[in-house]
Amino acid sequence: MSDKKKEYATETSMENVESALSKSEQFIEDNQKVLTIIMFAVIFIIGGYWVAKKLYLAPRAQQAQVEMFPAQNYFEKDSFNLALNGDGMNVGFLDIADNYSMTKPGKLAKYYAGISFLHLGQFEEAIDQLKSFSSSDELLDATAKGALGDAYLENGDVDAAISNYKTASSVSNPVIAPTYLLKLGLVYEDQKDFSSALKAYKKIKDDYPSAAEARNIDKYITRVNILASN
Repeated sequence: MSDKKKEYATETSMENVESALSKSEQFIEDNQKVLTIIMFAVIFIIGGYWVAKKLYLAPRAQQAQVEMFPAQNYFEKDSFNLALNGDGMNVGFLDIADNYSMTKPGKLAKYYAGISFLHLGQFEEAIDQLKSFSSSDELLDATAKGALGDAYLENGDVDAAISNYKTASSVSNPVIAPTYLLKLGLVYEDQKDFSSALKAYKKIKDDYPSAAEARNIDKYITRVNILASN
């Protein structure tokens, strides 16, 4: 390319940049009021969230944790009615879940309430609590899904039980995964889906050989193979 052509290309490029900058400046000038409102709105939202978190949610979370302590004690002693409803002096998980729903302890109270209902044989109530619970803690979330599977199974919804057992057993944990893989296999057996049951049992044998569920897993594998061949 000749020097003149290079010079022309450079000048054209600079003109394009200047034109773009000029248009941007004009846009800002024409929309200054709107952009200012947007900027202050963003600052207000961020500031409001910080204030809510520090001055409202944090104290509420601390209060919820304090109030939940007696209910947790009752839960550990298998006093599930008292854990759920309180003892007249202390509130139970149900009130804590309602009153502090935006806090971590309030959300955790839902989990405890669901497990308590499950132990009491109130499966509809257990489902209501557990299906609305989720946690960023992978193991806790998996345990809740497994318990939800138990509640659905007891309530006669086999498909929902299978779905939740699958979710629970997908976590890479040598205690939780084999527990729900075994339950999954047994449900498949009961449904006469022997190939799916075999997959669940073999996963225990291959992936979790040290788990308690693996000690007798050959018995389950043999049984499924026999049933599948009949």
